Amino acid sequence: MRKHYDPLTHPHCQAQPYAPSYWASTSPLPSPKSPPTSSQTFEVAIIGGGFSGLLTAYYLASHYNIHCCVLEANQVGFGASARNAGFVLKGAGRLSYPTMVKKWGMSAAKGVYSEFSDAVERVSNLITEHSIACERQENGYLKVAHTPGALTRLKEQTEFLTRFGDNATFLSAPQLKVQFMNHAQAHGAMRLPDGFGVNPLKLLLGYRHIMLQTGVTLFENSLVRALHSTDSGHELIINDTSVSIRANNIVFAGNAYNNKMLHPLINNRYIPILSSIMVTRPLTQLELGLTGLKTHQITMDTRTLKYYYRLLPDKRLLFGGRGAVFASQQQHPKFLNGLKKGLTDCFPCLDGIPHDHYWNGYIAATLDDMPHVNFDNNIGYILGYCGAGVSFSAQAAFRLAQQIAGQKIPNLPLYNTPLPYVPLPKFRRLGQLAYYQYATVLDKL
Repeated sequence: MRKHYDPLTHPHCQAQPYAPSYWASTSPLPSPKSPPTSSQTFEVAIIGGGFSGLLTAYYLASHYNIHCCVLEANQVGFGASARNAGFVLKGAGRLSYPTMVKKWGMSAAKGVYSEFSDAVERVSNLITEHSIACERQENGYLKVAHTPGALTRLKEQTEFLTRFGDNATFLSAPQLKVQFMNHAQAHGAMRLPDGFGVNPLKLLLGYRHIMLQTGVTLFENSLVRALHSTDSGHELIINDTSVSIRANNIVFAGNAYNNKMLHPLINNRYIPILSSIMVTRPLTQLELGLTGLKTHQITMDTRTLKYYYRLLPDKRLLFGGRGAVFASQQQHPKFLNGLKKGLTDCFPCLDGIPHDHYWNGYIAATLDDMPHVNFDNNIGYILGYCGAGVSFSAQAAFRLAQQIAGQKIPNLPLYNTPLPYVPLPKFRRLGQLAYYQYATVLDKL
């Protein structure tokens, strides 16, 4: 077992420890499905058993009756899908909509906005249709301005989204305090009505269940050690055996946890970034009163290196932010202490509150700050959620399944542009470190 896993230096993530997350304490994992014991053939082989992989398989099987399998190197529940904060929101990567308008024009920007809106609705519909018990919380997404300058930009963003037809509303600092929370750093906020929080592990296991019901074959503890592609298809070598899976089409759905050596389409085309999350002990009634927390709505601030938080059903407070740059430092106390300081800056009355859970996980960022869903020459991938994968994974999986089935999809940059190559890939961590230093100064200003 390798400690301090880093997707940039380790060839794969098999046999790495599971995150000691709050979510893992709420739900046991089911018995794992066995690796393949003999060579088999499928129309589509999907590498990665997170949100993206499970739902791509679900849509291929349920909508198009396509014979497919999912190969998960560990067990469903290992990767980012079960490590995140459970925020279902209209994330657009790191690109603002005004930037999209400048790059692609108003029509394309509205199209991307529509896809991200549909993603939130798609997750909601999956939960309702299949009765997935994932501790869904009340609707609403609050974006809190942490400086006066950020407040000005947030007002502009609110006005811009209303032109897109969104029901975005602007809240002054007094309105935020009276209606939602007593946030010490808030200068105001924007509220969107259609985000919500979930237990992401329970959502993932719900996806696993509905996928298996469609007849998809799931192989767990099944590392794709090597991949050989020819004109007649693909051969995937599983674990340290001679067993192989043959498929006409393959999909890479591991996001930041992909095997980095498998294919040049994804190698050196994303930046794995650590996020850290802590969950406090349950808040007392006095603490709830002092924080003014009257909502379970998901909340994020306007920092470049964002903090994100929400009150959980059992009155614990989840609080997350960026973690270490270098994997070897991810357990250094300064990063947990940094989260605690961020929490105290927001809610001074919680200074010194104990935490019951603390963990890390990787997200994948792309050079152009947006996710990519691509299928070409019988190879597909979903990569680069930039932290918004809980919601957009559902829409991305649906669109990728459509592409594999030969269906027409919207002509948008999300779907018609390949992942850009990251220049000087060996120096990605140094570039990330420099960016963090710059962003820290920028956020203070």
